[in-house]
Amino acid sequence: MQATRPDSRQVRRPAARLPAGLSLLAALAWLPAAARDQPLPEPVLQALHQARVPADALGAIVLPVGNSLASRLAPRWAHQADRPMQPASTLKLLTSIVALDQIGPNVRGFTELLTRAPQQGDVLAGDLVLRGGADPEFDLPQLWALLLELRQVHGLRMLAGDIVIDRTLFRPSRPEREAAPFDERPEFAYNLVPDALQLNSHLLQIEISSEGAALQARALPPLPGLVFDTSALRPSDRPCAEWLQDWQSPPPADAAEPGVLRIRLQGGFPKACTQRPSLYLLDPLALAERQLRWLWASLGGSWSGQVREAEAPSVPLLTAAQQAAQLPPLRPGAAVVVPGAQRAVSGPGLRLLASHQARPWGELLRTLNKQSSNVYTRLLYLQLGVAAMADNPDLTTRALADRAVRQWLAARRIDAPGLVVDNGSGLSRAERISPRALAQVLLAAHQGRWAPDLLMSLPLAGVDGTLRNRLTAGPAMGQARLKTGLLRDVSALAGYVTDPQGRPWVVVGFLNHPNAVAARPALDALVDWVAGGGLSPASPAPAR
Repeated sequence: MQATRPDSRQVRRPAARLPAGLSLLAALAWLPAAARDQPLPEPVLQALHQARVPADALGAIVLPVGNSLASRLAPRWAHQADRPMQPASTLKLLTSIVALDQIGPNVRGFTELLTRAPQQGDVLAGDLVLRGGADPEFDLPQLWALLLELRQVHGLRMLAGDIVIDRTLFRPSRPEREAAPFDERPEFAYNLVPDALQLNSHLLQIEISSEGAALQARALPPLPGLVFDTSALRPSDRPCAEWLQDWQSPPPADAAEPGVLRIRLQGGFPKACTQRPSLYLLDPLALAERQLRWLWASLGGSWSGQVREAEAPSVPLLTAAQQAAQLPPLRPGAAVVVPGAQRAVSGPGLRLLASHQARPWGELLRTLNKQSSNVYTRLLYLQLGVAAMADNPDLTTRALADRAVRQWLAARRIDAPGLVVDNGSGLSRAERISPRALAQVLLAAHQGRWAPDLLMSLPLAGVDGTLRNRLTAGPAMGQARLKTGLLRDVSALAGYVTDPQGRPWVVVGFLNHPNAVAARPALDALVDWVAGGGLSPASPAPAR
């Protein structure tokens, strides 16, 4: 993507006096560091003052986009830009950019039904394998379609063995067992820790309703073997829209009797109210078993076995290039799904019965960044480590993903002191990056081959995604593409802003403070300042 050429006034403007004796290359390297900790623009200062947030809670930087001499000589602005800070969901930009460059926009997650058991009439005389390939779109309708294919295409009615769930694309296969919940609400979707088989995102939709003091709860759909106990759920006088105010996280489900799980709801729930939340209330294996039984029975099938977890026989995949060159298949765990790739099925009698492919990650980035999906980002981050798993048997997939990110930064000579990447989504109190490092990542992305894919995924100011209700009236409206970030004590914005002369700028701003949420207007003011020409020669100097 070509940057608009700055006008002649800006090219001639002396941004800084260079030390004598510097070569041109040394001078260009010196200029970005010459403008640090500059005065804050007046609208930013006012917004911080109104929120009672000190200026030292802000780390921010504005850099011109482009490789030309004019771009390098263009003005720039920075305030505490080298301080490692909590970036919240703006860290999703780092994961998105590295993934686009390392694995490309056409990689797809997948889910497969496999077997090596013989078929005897309408009976599968053995186990059926359900294998996950980091498919973020594998929900109940997609599972229903795979099972329908077993019934209508393969003519199966009875499953005589077990259903074996294979989550071993990542290491460990159940990452949630090693991860502490982000906060005290582990049952809500933003807290999910994904694995390779994201069946309905491990969520159970329930309907809670009340008529006066009578409270009821049921599963949607009505899965077998689930009982809801509402004896500890009391009616409250809150409005229905505020039902979460008195909600308390349920304890782990109890085995009421063989094959039956009891879910105990507790806290308060408004009178004359109905809510249908999707919650993480059951172990993924227990939930998957009930979902499979309900769907298979609804299709007229029968099954007397159980669900268990194990690693399936290998079904490596060939990339298009390998097919053309007739090279050996990739090692197990190193394969990715490529549109049009053929499957090289291995193992004695192993057969692929049905499969689902997610949309390419290049398309899913729209959901990931515009809606700030933590689950999508964490899945994509783990994909960065999959290719190296076979050669590094002692490292987790997450550790290999972290290594891939750091290698990408090093290859582009982006210095990121203090960088901490926990899960790649920003939903972490440990993750840190400096505004300057993230800005340099955005500059590299803008100059890279996948810039259009990244840009189309970012929320448009005042129009869609997490920015639809922000920056709706100023100069940034409809032209700034920015990723938002919001946690308790953290507010952030990062992305691309165009000024009145059509020149693109990278803008990154982090607020780390107990009142950071209230100070979000300061970040919006910074974006509008840049979009309104704050760095153009005719603009007034920032307030001192």
